[in-house]
Amino acid sequence: MRYSKNRKNSENKFVSDINVTPLVDVVLVLLIIFMVTAPMLQMGIDVNLPKVKAKSIDVGEEKLILTINKKKEIFINKYKASIDDLKPKLESIFASRIDREVFMRADEKVPYGFVVQVMSEVRKAGVDKLGMITELPRGRR
Repeated sequence: MRYSKNRKNSENKFVSDINVTPLVDVVLVLLIIFMVTAPMLQMGIDVNLPKVKAKSIDVGEEKLILTINKKKEIFINKYKASIDDLKPKLESIFASRIDREVFMRADEKVPYGFVVQVMSEVRKAGVDKLGMITELPRGRR
């Protein structure tokens, strides 16, 4: 007696066998995709580490650039500011602007805690977007 996909039972009705292996394969692939992408969906501050390969910023309009040098001095574009008066100065700058975005450059010798403290003051001033400016690694230019 030979078996086939469609075989007749004792009442002469066709019985179909369903192959679930391809369905299980697809479900497992989808499960793996969701497991890999779920951690990427968490919200947070976008931070790019120094010396990475990244896309350049479109310079169509004048951007507000916050710079921290290795002496922990803070500059708003080219004007020096202290951490205490950073928030009031940024609030006055953004009072007349629609876009609330700041780009930050920090020397790699500046302690991480100080950079985070400056980022906190920027966020308190009502900045919506905070981007980090980085350099290409040496030898990759």
